[in-house]
Formats: sequence, C-alpha cells, structure tokens
Amino acid sequence: MKPRVILNAAMTLDGKIATKRGSSEISGKEDLLRVHRLRRDSDAILVGINTVLADDPRLTIHKISADSSDNPVRVVVDSQARTPLSSRILSKDAPTIIAVSKKAPQDRLDKLGQYAKIIICGDERVDLECLMENLGSQGIVNLMLEGGSTLNYSMLSLGLVDEVRVCVAPMIVGGSEAKTLVDGDGMDYMSQAVKLKLIKSYPLAEDLILEYEVIT
Repeated sequence: MKPRVILNAAMTLDGKIATKRGSSEISGKEDLLRVHRLRRDSDAILVGINTVLADDPRLTIHKISADSSDNPVRVVVDSQARTPLSSRILSKDAPTIIAVSKKAPQDRLDKLGQYAKIIICGDERVDLECLMENLGSQGIVNLMLEGGSTLNYSMLSLGLVDEVRVCVAPMIVGGSEAKTLVDGDGMDYMSQAVKLKLIKSYPLAEDLILEYEVIT
C-alpha cells in the first residue's frame, strides 16, 4: 500500500518557490512552525537531489519542541547517487533513505550506504511508483513531499499526491527562470490538469494557507 502524500510548499503570489538566483526565504515564522508540526505528523519526508544540492537541508524537527524519535525518515530521490557525503541529510539525527536507479555508480552506493539505506528503483531514473510501493511496505503511512518544482510535477503527474498544502506569501518576484511550484514538462491541455478541491483556507500572520485535496 502506498503512503498518503501531502505536497507542502511556500510560494509567492506569482507562484515562485525561489528567485532566479535560488533565494527561497518566502514564508514567515508562523508558517515555519506549521511546517515542523506537519513534519512531526509525518512518517517520512521526500525531497529530490536538486533540493539537497541547493539547500543542504536537515529535514528534522527543530523549530518546535520534539524528541529525536519524532524526526521522520528522510528520503532523497537521487538517480545517480550524487548526494554529497557531507550533506546534513546524512546526519545521525534521523534515518535516511537514498532512492537511486540501476545506473548509479557502485562506488557511490558503497560510500552512501555507510550513512543511509539504499533503495534501487528504476533503470535510468528513479521509478517513483516503485519507490512509493517500497516505502509503503516499510510501514510509511504518511509522507510529506517537500520537493522542488521538478519532483512536484513528477509526483503530481503520476497521481501520487493526495493533498496539496501551500503557503502563499504576499510578495511577487517574477522571472522566467525562477522556479515555480510545479515545472517539469507540463500539460498540453487544461483538460489534463491535476484537479483539486479546496478543503481549508486561513490566514497565518501575513501569509495565506491553502489546503487542497487532489481529485482522482
């Protein structure tokens, strides 16, 4: 059984999750607390290798009071096993899973295997459906997707996302090269769009929180 996936992100009013230079300080303090409460309620957090390389995140619960046992499993989609050994995501603060493809170099797998559990799914790129099945078999029921625009698109287009929760900050940055909430190849027609149903909305300090259910 696949985990229930909640895509969570902060974006500007024009849908950007970072500027063209990669700056991503978008949401306020109250939203950061909300994110960490969501992490505490999750069994795992999923990110892509680009997020690891750009932000070097910890993906632990450290903005609210919590025990180390509350930290969710950290999962990285990393087809070629490029996760640096110095990454904070490989710390002992929480268990980590690196999902790779069969094309990942064995020497990299040997090194990463000293810090994380390795899952091989897919021939050249990580097969996300295979990964979700694998994580579900390991007892992961609730998964928080904190992906970048490419991973968000891949998960949504494959029908692997159940909820979308977005913090909309009152700012506009523009930029054709700035990452949006969802990039990837995109849909050809509006009729192919991922359909959502608004289930909750509320202001949080100066931000606006929108919670949607994905309609299947």
